[in-house]
Amino acid sequence: MSVQDTAGEETHENARQNVVAVDSDDVEQGVVNRLEAHTGDGVRHRAFTALVFDHDGRILLAQRSPGKRLWDTYWDGTVASHPVEGQTQEEATEERLADELGVQPGQYTDLRLTDKFEYKRYYPNEGLEWEVCSVLKCTLDDTALDPDEDEVAGLLWVPYERLYDNPKWYRQLRLCPWFEIAMRRDFE
Repeated sequence: MSVQDTAGEETHENARQNVVAVDSDDVEQGVVNRLEAHTGDGVRHRAFTALVFDHDGRILLAQRSPGKRLWDTYWDGTVASHPVEGQTQEEATEERLADELGVQPGQYTDLRLTDKFEYKRYYPNEGLEWEVCSVLKCTLDDTALDPDEDEVAGLLWVPYERLYDNPKWYRQLRLCPWFEIAMRRDFE
């Protein structure tokens, strides 16, 4: 998505946001422009992915909107983003679940941080992700969803173990790299 700056020129909306730059141990190094962090050689920064389950062991995959600059139309598990300066991973996750899927904190009671890893992946001709990514999980007691089409193109409940055990069966989904790493690490 683009927005117009004060001179009337089109700029990507990420150019108006900051992310928290971190070292390899996730120690804050200040803030950096989000677009700068995702272009050129990139800047290592803090991120998260949230894996949302139901009580039957299924994970909710969300297809990223075609308007996303990186990994557009790829399937993510379930939301991913960046906490802003001073925001905890849990607070950022609660915000993204509400904004992207209409999921409110009363629909789950077990939001928890389960893992953290660093990765760097390039998206052809568009940019990269270089993140220290926290993994959070929760189980929905109430699976009612109200997805924002600007964020989410599709939704799919998938048996989590089956997805992990049979990656070839799901290859056509084109999974986001951070989700694939998080899932692989989850079963190690």
